[in-house]
Amino acid sequence: MRNRLERRYGHNHLHFITCSCYRRLPLLRTARARDVFLKVLDQVRTQCQFLLVGLVIMPEHFHLLMGESPSSNPSRVMQVLKQRVSRKLRHKRRKQPASAQLRVARAGGARPALFLAAALL
Repeated sequence: MRNRLERRYGHNHLHFITCSCYRRLPLLRTARARDVFLKVLDQVRTQCQFLLVGLVIMPEHFHLLMGESPSSNPSRVMQVLKQRVSRKLRHKRRKQPASAQLRVARAGGARPALFLAAALL
């Protein structure tokens, strides 16, 4: 089956873009996640020099109305935006170890019983 998607760039038109979160999970529901998204969007907008006309952020998706970048096309801009937001959100979430991991780290291998209890939790 042939891909019938046709992208038209270079005419200096506005582009309406809708993006969903991974598996439509509500990953943008917290204020912290939305703040990270807005900060990264501003960085990408400054770097790529595109016009941002409109923005709507919902818990599981977002809409952008954007102009074309003189240095890149909207597909590349969205790729950079989504990758950076994903990395920032995943990095902050991974920094906090689970309580079982803390107990194992504190035990330092000196108490096997504590290690076993932590592994079973």
